[in-house]
Amino acid sequence: MNGRGGAGHAAVPPDHRSLAEVIAGLCSRLPEDRLASWVRVLAHSDGPDDPALEFFTASQTAPGLSGQLAEALRAWRRETPALPGAALALAVCAARAVPRPSPVQPVVSGPVGPSIPTRLTGGVALDIIRSARSSLLIASFAAHGATDAVNEVQEAMDRGVTVDLLLEESTQASSAFRALPQGVRIWHRQGTSSGVFHAKLIAADRHTALVGSANLTDRALTDNIELGVVLRGADAVGPLVDHFRWLIARGSNLMRRA
Repeated sequence: MNGRGGAGHAAVPPDHRSLAEVIAGLCSRLPEDRLASWVRVLAHSDGPDDPALEFFTASQTAPGLSGQLAEALRAWRRETPALPGAALALAVCAARAVPRPSPVQPVVSGPVGPSIPTRLTGGVALDIIRSARSSLLIASFAAHGATDAVNEVQEAMDRGVTVDLLLEESTQASSAFRALPQGVRIWHRQGTSSGVFHAKLIAADRHTALVGSANLTDRALTDNIELGVVLRGADAVGPLVDHFRWLIARGSNLMRRA
């Protein structure tokens, strides 16, 4: 038996990933400022047991990140304990410089386990709204509360972003946005079809989108057990935006302005 999927074969735990694999994952996940901070700490360390590295690792508050950094230290000790931090910092910079497809980023609401690095839905939703520079498209079955998200939509409009809100009429979701200026475009499903508008999407321009189960409500963004993913890049986000633009296009007769 080759050991792959055999009845008595134990799965290889994530902690046994190679140092190169862990570094690649961190380079894909960390934003530029956090990556630069990690590289600076690495560059001044003598090895994986440097207290400064332990402190930096323990100080990370993003769900799952401190565990991923700790995994990198363990892989470093296991594979090349004599490798100086400056050499590993150079390897991190080289890995970051290689273009690679943006990974799908998991997003959750509710309890966060240690199995995979995740971000919380509420914070991700705000970040995506803030990132919009020309257009913002939000779809939700229900909407209430979520004051921070509504405020971010207001700020997006203040900086000239065109905002389209595709909402289910039967849930009175549009009332959550009553404070927004008249420039916001609210859309409801046309006609008397038995179906409802059940999609959940936040798309900034054509570069970033959050797709998942969470409505734009306080509980869905924080307390409910919800699951979603963040997509990045025009190849992934563009077709989604095009689909919803088609839904609200005049010729489709599928949705109407509220």
